[in-house]
Amino acid sequence: MNSFAIVCLDDDPLVVEKLNQDLADFADLFDIYNAYSITEANDILEEIATNNQRVAMVICDNELGDDKGVNFLVTLDQYPASKQARSVLLNDMPQLDTIMQAVNEGRLHYCLTKPWNSQELKQVLLKELTHFVLKHPDEDWLKYSQLLDHRRILNAHIERQMSRFRSGFIQHSHTLDDTSLANQVIDALHEFFASNDETRACRSYSANHILTQEGEANNFLWFITSGEVALYKKDEHGCRHEVVRAGPGHLVGGMSFISGESSFSTGVTLCGTDVIKLDRELFNKVMNSRSELLPLFTNLLLRNFNRRLKGSIQTEMRLQQTLKSLDEAYHQLVEKEKMAMLGQLVAGVAHELNNPVSAILRGSDTLKQTIGTITNTPLSHENQDRGNEIMQQAMQSRPLSTSEARQRAKQLTGVLGDKQLARKVVQMGIDDATHLEQWLLPQKNQLPQVLSEWENYYQMGNFLRSINVCAQRIADLVKSLKSYARQDDESIHFVDIHEGLEDTLVIFENKLKRHHVVKEYSLLPPVYCQPIALQQVWTNLISNALDAVEEPGEIKVITRQVTDELTGQQAVEVIVEDNGKGIPPEQQAKIFELNFTTKREGNFGLGIGLSVCQQIIHQHNGSIRVESKPGLFTKMIVTLPLGEAVKESL
Repeated sequence: MNSFAIVCLDDDPLVVEKLNQDLADFADLFDIYNAYSITEANDILEEIATNNQRVAMVICDNELGDDKGVNFLVTLDQYPASKQARSVLLNDMPQLDTIMQAVNEGRLHYCLTKPWNSQELKQVLLKELTHFVLKHPDEDWLKYSQLLDHRRILNAHIERQMSRFRSGFIQHSHTLDDTSLANQVIDALHEFFASNDETRACRSYSANHILTQEGEANNFLWFITSGEVALYKKDEHGCRHEVVRAGPGHLVGGMSFISGESSFSTGVTLCGTDVIKLDRELFNKVMNSRSELLPLFTNLLLRNFNRRLKGSIQTEMRLQQTLKSLDEAYHQLVEKEKMAMLGQLVAGVAHELNNPVSAILRGSDTLKQTIGTITNTPLSHENQDRGNEIMQQAMQSRPLSTSEARQRAKQLTGVLGDKQLARKVVQMGIDDATHLEQWLLPQKNQLPQVLSEWENYYQMGNFLRSINVCAQRIADLVKSLKSYARQDDESIHFVDIHEGLEDTLVIFENKLKRHHVVKEYSLLPPVYCQPIALQQVWTNLISNALDAVEEPGEIKVITRQVTDELTGQQAVEVIVEDNGKGIPPEQQAKIFELNFTTKREGNFGLGIGLSVCQQIIHQHNGSIRVESKPGLFTKMIVTLPLGEAVKESL
């Protein structure tokens, strides 16, 4: 006896026989009942109820003697066994009023006209019986899948299974603690493998047995039933650190097993440990045979991942707090060091201010004498005008490098016939062809006296320029000191690097005159930078070079344009080289550390330190390095990029 029945009602035995023939394919899963009157049909419905069956479909003729089949369909809801039955009405000819009545009263699902097409009836049965079966979730739907609508039944079955899984998952996630959940999974696995463990899934390991290896493929999942496993992770230096421990009820290798990625850590047993070891094939076999395990396992896996995630978050928060504390401690240390050095800097700046102040006083004294000489000059009006041009040019002229001045004087000596005169002409900047033809050669006989007078104009212009430079340098020193103490922002613009270098050399003029200074300047494009900040760098480098050399020493200032070997970007190199005692190799790596010095005791320069210089250069996206050989030389090489890169960094 089947769970469901189909009732055929017609007062014509031939019609009933034809229906039975068309329903033959359905007879294995649905019991077929035949009735030839409404009274007999009602008796059948009572019999079906007595047998605990349910009516799946009623096929009823509308013309049943004095009765109407549609009236019988309307009364089906009165019987518990036929309350959800599907209905098909048979008519000798289409009767719209009858059909509308059945539709309106909700008991007609399909209408067929006699004689009907067997294929059409079969399609109606497939659709309506499938609909009826799916309304009964307690029934085994899969046994109907080959007879009825296969796709609809399979989809419904999958959805029902997923619903049960979700329901079971939610239920267990709220009602079971971690230990109970783990025990249920482990007990179910032990029960499964009690009589079926050909693969030796249940295993025991001694201490120091490796389960997973960091960075290597992992195809297994371990359920720990007793013992303890430590997970280790290597740092960038290859040192191994313990990151977590897993005990009974925990999983090892879960993430790599599920994702197929390499193992994140190395799992090692710490003592005798019992595990259940599953590969993917065995895992699928277990889950397919014990469907109740899938929600339990999923819940257990998520809880393991959740514990790992919480641990990672807590570790990250502790690291963030530690980094914050270290950062605050670092800034406090820098400020303390800075304030300690600021006291030295004030003394150094006060000492260095003597240089420009002395230059201004010396220049003003010289100007008093020079002005008197110029006002009483014996030069003609034309040569006085030329002297004024020389003075204006000296106030704005760009200094020549030593080698260039020497080369130009050598070329001019052959023309003027006097080496000293040639040097003066080059120094004044009037050695070009125009000045030579119009100024110098026409008065070659009186040239020594004229140049002597013009030299006064040149010296006046040069001293005026020096006074202006020194005054500006005093302002820059004060501003630099203020910037160092208060970190005020400085304007950024394109400047000529040589101007800052020359201004710095002027400040050290009194010290530099005891040494041989060589300037090898190349033609450079303007550099986008903070000029005052860079001037701190030049001041420190030249001060260090002066402290390193014995009198008389040699100091070279070299500039050139280069191409970065790594990026291919154009850059400017500024090199300050001295022939002093050099820096030992073991100290070269330390010279940029805060408050580290190689100066002899008693020597004190500006005091801002190479560490600050390095910071300034890095802010310009540049670099600073040292090349030195003890007893021979020391080169400080500053590289500053040209173009948009330095703009973006600043």
